[in-house]
Amino acid sequence: MILGGIKIYHIKTLEFDTILNRLAEFALSAGAKKACLSLLPAENITQTRRRINETTQARQIIELLGNPPTAITEDLHKIIILLTADALLSPEQIYQVGIFAGSCRRMKDYLKRAETTDTEVSFYGNSLIPLTDLEDEINRCIRNMQVDDRASTALYDIRRSIERKSDQIKNKVEDVLQKNKQYCAESFFALRAGRYTIPVKKEHRHKIPGVLVEISNTGSTCFIEPEAVRKLQDELGNLLVEEDNEVRIVLYTLTALIHDELKTINHNMEAMETLDFLFAKAKLSREMKALPIRITEERQIRLLNARHPLINAEKAVPMNFSLGGGTDGIVITGPNTGGKTVTLKTVGLLSLMALCGLHIPADDTSSICMFDEILCDIGDGQSISENLSTFSSHMTNIIGILEKTDVNSLILFDELGSGTDPAEGMGIAMAILEELLTRKCLFTATTHYPEIKDFAANTPRLINARMAFDKESLLPLYKLEIGEAGESCALHIAKRLGFPNHLLLRAEEFTYSGTVNQNVENPANGSILAVTPLEIPEESPAEPSVPRSQRFNIGDSVMVYPKKELGIVYARATEKGEVGVQIKGIKRLVNHKRLKLKVAAEELYPDDYDFSIIFDTAENRKARHLMDRKHVAGNTVKISD
Repeated sequence: MILGGIKIYHIKTLEFDTILNRLAEFALSAGAKKACLSLLPAENITQTRRRINETTQARQIIELLGNPPTAITEDLHKIIILLTADALLSPEQIYQVGIFAGSCRRMKDYLKRAETTDTEVSFYGNSLIPLTDLEDEINRCIRNMQVDDRASTALYDIRRSIERKSDQIKNKVEDVLQKNKQYCAESFFALRAGRYTIPVKKEHRHKIPGVLVEISNTGSTCFIEPEAVRKLQDELGNLLVEEDNEVRIVLYTLTALIHDELKTINHNMEAMETLDFLFAKAKLSREMKALPIRITEERQIRLLNARHPLINAEKAVPMNFSLGGGTDGIVITGPNTGGKTVTLKTVGLLSLMALCGLHIPADDTSSICMFDEILCDIGDGQSISENLSTFSSHMTNIIGILEKTDVNSLILFDELGSGTDPAEGMGIAMAILEELLTRKCLFTATTHYPEIKDFAANTPRLINARMAFDKESLLPLYKLEIGEAGESCALHIAKRLGFPNHLLLRAEEFTYSGTVNQNVENPANGSILAVTPLEIPEESPAEPSVPRSQRFNIGDSVMVYPKKELGIVYARATEKGEVGVQIKGIKRLVNHKRLKLKVAAEELYPDDYDFSIIFDTAENRKARHLMDRKHVAGNTVKISD
């Protein structure tokens, strides 16, 4: 999708559609709601700055004078269509025009008082043309959405005559009723089909001269208009016709007056909807506790104390983020649920909001540059129906992104290279990062691969970042720290939980050297033990009671010795201690003594991750999905050895 001067390919992924819906909720008029839902980034930096400044001024006015008297214009659009077709407006429709004229007057007065702020928006009131005469005439003629008695002298006289004639009829009918009560089913008269009638028992219907108007549902009562009031009824009918004609004259007159002001009404409606849109942006800014930021010509993003606008402000952890100025890319690492994905979405969403002229929840010293494109690959796009695995979906998306990327792009990649063999995924991720550096765009990527941390640390214009981890509470802090690579914190957690010191030392040796060739103090008696080099690093157990072969879980990233190949565990150990490991797409059974844990599955994948995405073919996944739903003859799943 192309919005204004910027191309945005994942609006829902960044949740920008949710922001637009919330913005539209603050608008009252139909045109303003439409403008909110179709809000576009500006085409150049001048327009962007002007739009942000308008939002700032509108908020300043609201904070000084309260909410503005904007008008609901949905019915007014329909009324204008009727006017152009020369239709006669109803009292309700004319009443709505009067309400709009009053809103224009109040808005003009509101903005006149706002001129003390010396803002450009306050002087928009000068564009509203008064409709005072039309408003006064409508208010004189229409009351409670009905034509008032005093709309004209003739109408007033006719309605007085109607009241008098009605009273004469009631008195006459009441008199007939009292004289013939023995024939009546009720002791009161009734209005039927607009005529005053007497309820007479069926068997006595011929006892009272008059016209049969209606028969009850049971057939036992006849409603008769007495002959004595027939002439009066006819006179009342004539008066009602005169009243209807006079009401139509009033409505035609008011409709003509409104039609004469149609050009002004259209002009004012456009101005009111524009103001409604500006004030909607200001109201959203207040709700989000947002501020205007600087749109810079420098190629950089600088967000200080920024929050995701859709996360509760009291719970959100403020983020400091800086990209550009010699750093083209940031690689973010850290534990699952640590906030890496939210960080990506925050950067993309806040950038997009600012380019649309909205305030963002960040310090006003923050700044964002203009982009031609914001492209992202965030989330799991696997689809059984389309035969796409997570990896296939990511790659399809990334290939499309790379085709569009240039120096003016902002790129956001989540879990780059995930969903496949770790060794190959790591290689693909590095290749993509290199290509992005070549394109000289600004980008941010999250990953779990430890090798990419080293790559980022040693590559110009690329920098590491991590999501902070509280080593005391052993909980993620959801805080971004730029310049440092994330770590699993496994050794620190083990130490905090009481892991024996001598085993901790051995674990550090195995982790960071791969082999051991030094003397270690014997914790039992303090003597020195000679330790010989090990070809296959042995890991110290966190739980001594658990056999080493059982410590490898499905999804663990492991190093397979002696060739030091990276693989991923697809099956737990057998009784013989052989662990199922997939290496470069090939499944093997490997003795657990030849394996070393690189990254635990819990750090690589969410708890409910479907590992069949990695280990199973698309055909098998589709077949399993079909089996779960129903029996299909001939449907088979191939089990790999």
